[in-house]
Amino acid sequence: MDLLMGKRLFLLLLLAAFLPPHELAAQSRIKDIADVEGVSPTPVIGYGIVVGLDGTGDSPRSLFTNQTLRNMLERFGISMANDRVRVRNVAGVMVTAELSPFAKQGQKVDVTISSIGDSRSLQGGTLLLTPLAGPDGEVYGLAQGPLSIGGFAIESGGVSIRQNAASVGRIPGGMIVEREPGASLADLEEVNYSLREPDYTTARRIAEAINQALNLEIAEAVDPVSVRVTVPPGYKGGAVGLVTDTENVLVNPDVPAKVVVNERTGTVVIGEKVQLSSVAISHGALSISIVSTPVISQPGAFSPGRTVSQQASQIQVQQQGTGVVVVQQSASVGDVAAALNSLGVAPRDIIAIFQALKQAGALRAELVII
Repeated sequence: MDLLMGKRLFLLLLLAAFLPPHELAAQSRIKDIADVEGVSPTPVIGYGIVVGLDGTGDSPRSLFTNQTLRNMLERFGISMANDRVRVRNVAGVMVTAELSPFAKQGQKVDVTISSIGDSRSLQGGTLLLTPLAGPDGEVYGLAQGPLSIGGFAIESGGVSIRQNAASVGRIPGGMIVEREPGASLADLEEVNYSLREPDYTTARRIAEAINQALNLEIAEAVDPVSVRVTVPPGYKGGAVGLVTDTENVLVNPDVPAKVVVNERTGTVVIGEKVQLSSVAISHGALSISIVSTPVISQPGAFSPGRTVSQQASQIQVQQQGTGVVVVQQSASVGDVAAALNSLGVAPRDIIAIFQALKQAGALRAELVII
């Protein structure tokens, strides 16, 4: 696993170090780095049940599933005591989806189904009719249909085999829109772009690019997040036409210097503008290995003793040291990558090195640990 993570780290550092400058500073369309304010998707959610499972549904311990099933049967005129409900082909689930701000009645939307009980697998199940409500409590759609989970879970004789997540599934086009969110750009006098990554420089560049592309002084950067674009009187297509004409304008976004590390996977990603002050780096790794081997002690024949099992432990301690690597001031990403690779350390050790560089004030970048 360490070898795999080491290769992954090397490739990431190599890519950042040797990618041509024009690729690192590639231009992006405004629609790829900013969103139009007021037209965000609406999340919807609902509680439902999945039936038709092959004995992999919720157990009787999931009381909410039994209660839901009993309430549903009562709607069909079937009354049953709560303690008599004992089925394993039903699972309680939460159903979620994102509704486009311009979704129309009758349109179909993909939904995600997630088990909330102790169901082992949703494979082969069918979601029964489930209303999905938005943050305002209004029902925006109805979901129903067979699940596709993209995995499986099999258990027999105490042995289980699982591939991917079997407790989460999707229904493509499983929700039918019943209520429209009602978003509209037709009557807007101005359009506000909201940057996904707040940055003063990028906001100013977006405003300048829009003014230059349309040959009009209608855009201005309000703050590091918002760019306000005024709809000129009599503009063809109004606000919709203005968005159409501006969302494909190319901009060179600016990004802050940042190092992102994931301690769970050992992944390290170094941004383009990361630099180091003059610093000397040395790192040593200490590994301790403990191996326990069972030893059987058996008494001689016809003796009163008895056979016992004991543990024989062997402890090995290895300490690996590296030389001192000097990194000059204003080092580039390539210099950082070369210095780290020359130390020959594992990815998790590199994470510790970056933390130490940050504490020493030598890392001129934000260190983000996820």
